[in-house]
Amino acid sequence: MASIFTKIINGEIPAHKIAENENFLAFLDITPLAAGHTLVIPKKEVDYIFKLNDDLYSDLWLFAKKVAAAIEQVIPCKRIGVAVIGLEVPHAHIHLVPLNHVGDINFTKAKMNPSSDELALIAESIREAF
Repeated sequence: MASIFTKIINGEIPAHKIAENENFLAFLDITPLAAGHTLVIPKKEVDYIFKLNDDLYSDLWLFAKKVAAAIEQVIPCKRIGVAVIGLEVPHAHIHLVPLNHVGDINFTKAKMNPSSDELALIAESIREAF
């Protein structure tokens, strides 16, 4: 069965896309820890990030670096935090979270619930910076 991320890649589920190429996709988390919280995924469905082949693994991080730079241009923050947890969705992914405080990347805290319109505006701004 395809992961929810594969369904997003295939266009079966909508997403607020930030950047995309033939191998990777970046899109906003719909329940973010902070405005601009983005997920970066390989289009190839692999459950665990450390199971990616070396080239795909390296290229995923280079793609994420470019996405992080675009987020930083648009979202006021001190840094972009990075987390790879991999338990919630069986598809390798990187969380990019704008940070102003260490607690901003605490996944046990209450998530934000932005409207689709708010997410669309953020996504558009980051896409333009990308």
